[in-house]
Formats: sequence, C-alpha cells, structure tokens
Amino acid sequence: MDIRIAAYAVIIHDGEILLSHWNEHGRSAWTLPGGGVEGEEHPATTVVREVREETGFDAAVDRLLGIDTMIVPAGKRLHGTAPLYGMRVVYRAHVTGGVLRNEVGGSSDEARWFPLEALGSLKTVSLVDVALQLNAEEPADGVPSPLWPQARELR
Repeated sequence: MDIRIAAYAVIIHDGEILLSHWNEHGRSAWTLPGGGVEGEEHPATTVVREVREETGFDAAVDRLLGIDTMIVPAGKRLHGTAPLYGMRVVYRAHVTGGVLRNEVGGSSDEARWFPLEALGSLKTVSLVDVALQLNAEEPADGVPSPLWPQARELR
C-alpha cells in the first residue's frame, strides 16, 4: 500500500470559501487549496505553500481542524498500482496578502471564491464536506464524524 500525506486549508471570508479547481487526467471537481507534503516538510508549511501555488494568496494557519483518512483502491488510482492510504490534514487559515490567480502547470487550473450557499450546486470532492464539518464541529480529537455515504464520493 502506498501512503500520501497532504494538507488543505479551509479559508472562509465574508461568507465565501476559497476553492481550487482540480483538473487531472479527465477528472475534475472543486476542492480546497492544498496538496502533498514534500520531503521533510511539516503539513503546516505544506498548506501555506500550496495555498500560494494554487491561488496566489499568502496565508497563515489559524488552527488544526482535524485529519481525514481514506483508502483509494488500486483500480481507482490515477497513478500507481497499489491501494493508496491518504491522510488529509485540514487546517483553518486566512489570507494575509497576495492576489487571486490561477495555478499554471499544476493539478489545479482555477481558483475562485464561492458563496457558502452555492456549494450545493458545485461538483466538489468529498474533502470539502469533511473539512466544512471539521470547521463547524472542531472535534477535540480531530476525527471527523461519519458523513452520509454520498458525501464521501466525488459528487
């Protein structure tokens, strides 16, 4: 089994959430800005770097919200031949500077603010639901409570 650790930011300002459009190998959906830990990088460093790369904004971490895990079966992976254990570290963060722009040459192709009430009409990855639940509940152990089954899949 392969392992991937990634860090993501929940950034909400004036009733809007900052999302990044993931677009890779014919699959696409809106997700939180974030991505994989590189080398010896700490996830808190990763999330700040990834927000900058994917959105153009500088960000600061406010707090750790929790950690979500998932298994991607080998047959559903875009890369690799073994199952993937994914660990997704979710932080609440805020923008400290920069200018909104789209990532070039990465797995995302657009960044945009969306009103929170518009999320239901967007195609999002399950991480968005998990992260918003963590943001609302702030569980002491950082473990998200179970979501309804359809929320765990790509909408």
